Amino acid sequence: MDIAGLSMAMSAVNTQNAFSVAMLSNSLDMASSTGDQIVGMMDAASMELSVNPHIGGNIDISV
Repeated sequence: MDIAGLSMAMSAVNTQNAFSVAMLSNSLDMASSTGDQIVGMMDAASMELSVNPHIGGNIDISV
């Protein structure tokens, strides 16, 4: 059994795991930020509806 080779392989796996966790954390932060922005946009849309309740309530379609 090659102890040095095993040590290098374990170190590489630990580095890959740390990188994966960091990328997942970054992705979760971005998803949370995007969700907050979507909620903000929905709040802005409801504010527009409260100011102008007659706008956007009906759709006229003719074929």
